[in-house]
Amino acid sequence: MSAQGHIPDAGLGCHAKDEMTQAARKAGASEVLDRYAADYPQGPHDKPQSMCPAFGSLRVGLRMKRVATVLSGSACCVYGLTFVSHFYGARRSVGYVPFNSESLVTGKLFEDIRDAVHELADPDRYDAVVVTNLCVPTASGVPLRLLPREINGVRIVGIDVPGFGVPTHAEAKDVLAGAMLNYARKEAEAGPVAAPEGGVSDRPTVTLLGEMFPADPMIIGQMLAPLGLAVGPVVPCREWRELYAALDCGAVAAIHPFYTAAVREFEAAGRPIVGSAPVGVDGTEMWLKNIGQAFGISQEKISEAQNAILPAIRGALAAAPIKGRITVSGYEGSELLVARLLIESGAEVPYVGTACAKSAWSAADAEWLEAHGARVKFRASLEDDCAAMEALEPDLAIGTTPVVQKAKERGTPSLYFTNLISARPLMGPAGAGSLATVVNAAMGNRERMGKMRAFFEGVGTGDSAGVWEGDPNIRADFRATNLKKLEKKARAAKAEEMI
Repeated sequence: MSAQGHIPDAGLGCHAKDEMTQAARKAGASEVLDRYAADYPQGPHDKPQSMCPAFGSLRVGLRMKRVATVLSGSACCVYGLTFVSHFYGARRSVGYVPFNSESLVTGKLFEDIRDAVHELADPDRYDAVVVTNLCVPTASGVPLRLLPREINGVRIVGIDVPGFGVPTHAEAKDVLAGAMLNYARKEAEAGPVAAPEGGVSDRPTVTLLGEMFPADPMIIGQMLAPLGLAVGPVVPCREWRELYAALDCGAVAAIHPFYTAAVREFEAAGRPIVGSAPVGVDGTEMWLKNIGQAFGISQEKISEAQNAILPAIRGALAAAPIKGRITVSGYEGSELLVARLLIESGAEVPYVGTACAKSAWSAADAEWLEAHGARVKFRASLEDDCAAMEALEPDLAIGTTPVVQKAKERGTPSLYFTNLISARPLMGPAGAGSLATVVNAAMGNRERMGKMRAFFEGVGTGDSAGVWEGDPNIRADFRATNLKKLEKKARAAKAEEMI
């Protein structure tokens, strides 16, 4: 069966990177870890600083019609992932195959997974079953590659998404999207495949890579119409048959630039990849030019398409100006696009941090931003983002939850990127005016936040944190004793290093 080796401590988790990686390699997972290291190059931000990365792949599977999802991992991890998936609106069950040290050592866990997959593989209910190894099963070498490729006509897709190998949940979306595209591509190469529910376009299509606001694909479709093109599926897809249509395109628009595995499948299918996105005037002008060239369309026709949309974008930007200094950070992968749009709206954006790695498809955005005064930090850590916010003292900080929390503690207006920025259109005229209302309203709250900060100064911090009916019972003697213990432990550790 499998050459399962050392069984790691389930309590180590994804942050015990070195120990888990060594265990995984000893257990035969070197190939998948090497691939992830190449696909998602790590830097200072080499450990998950947000939720478990597997949440990304889990969401991709749960959003697809007729796809069942099974997790294999520590019970606490599965509980957290299941909870947060339902918090974000999942409307179906998440399968779980429990294990213990004995079932890991003997290989019984793999047999349990195989049995569960056979039980789930009902062609009347599912097109595919996705099985995901979390940290401990990956580190233990549970061989999902040995699962049947198909059972009763139901596709079986096994992936490993360990936190010590996949840095962000955004990139975990690519792990599953790439695995499904690989499966679908091989099916299409083997013979005829089913058309998607919506039918096939009578015009050449552009597949959009990356999750985005629902209105954006429609807006992009309007931009492409003068070129004689149409929008294809958005990857990650919502049904299995959309994967075939996504592969059967004329070009792929890497709206989100971190989908390395998905890009590899499109390139294997012979499809050209176009980076950046139609945001703002400069971004839209360049993107339409690059798309047109990818399809061999004449410059005259490209200019017609540009002239049809650019005046409306200029008008929308002029009607909704943004004035102020803004720092932008996040882990969605669209941070550079948002920063471009803010700058074209009139804002000063001195810092842009993204938890994702640099890629060929984000190079043009980074170059444009740096030419307009922004410092772009790829694989940015929480510490990078907070340091930038504190040093630059912006009028508004856009970032992840801890960045927003830190900003509010300082009395700096802030907005949570995922819920308040990603939940708006970015493309075309609709995108040009979409950010101004929420951004300007937030920046207008500085005085009010200053009053709140002054009113609550010192409350709920340090020894006074929590809820107290009386004064906190501060024991200086306990603190001194504990400090001595810590110092003694540190001296002992240093002495061991010298031996």
